[in-house]
Amino acid sequence: MNRQVHPIEVESFRILRSRVDLGHLPPLSRAVAERVIHASADLDYATDLVIDDTAVTAAAAGLADGAPIVADVAMVASGITARPSVCRIAEENTARLARATGITRSAAAVRSAFSEVGPGAVWVVGCAPTALEEIIARGVDPLLVIGLPVGFVGAAESKAALRESGLPQVSNVSEKGGSAVAAAALNALLYGPTP
Repeated sequence: MNRQVHPIEVESFRILRSRVDLGHLPPLSRAVAERVIHASADLDYATDLVIDDTAVTAAAAGLADGAPIVADVAMVASGITARPSVCRIAEENTARLARATGITRSAAAVRSAFSEVGPGAVWVVGCAPTALEEIIARGVDPLLVIGLPVGFVGAAESKAALRESGLPQVSNVSEKGGSAVAAAALNALLYGPTP
């Protein structure tokens, strides 16, 4: 992707690199880690992230070929700046499905999106551990799962379950995460290596 990089972004990455060395990572994994750190100003992500190097390379190629992107919530979808994504969280059908099945609205949104995109999508979860759990339980056959939900209830556990599932993934070990870092990880795959 060819995009104009603002001087503030260039300076921000210069500062980031002066504080943490991620040069040992392959280019796309480094881009993911740097974008996540850049989005959060949290250098601890340098050791907290778990990135499947082979999967992020395959996902970047798949995205370049038009693989669909699914976001768990509107805040994640809004942060994905280079391509539209599927996000069913605000739809009435999603609310009905959540009520009828007793699952969270985020899990229902993921379930609804799966019927639309099928296998081979990139799934981006930055809010709800239940959405990540739904992806794992559904057997969605993803190109990649970016699993970075945040919170004290179920976030770390859902990310551990993602890593144990064997699905191609980007996750982190701790309870932190969120919409901004999940979108940043996806944007890294769309933009490529950082400036």
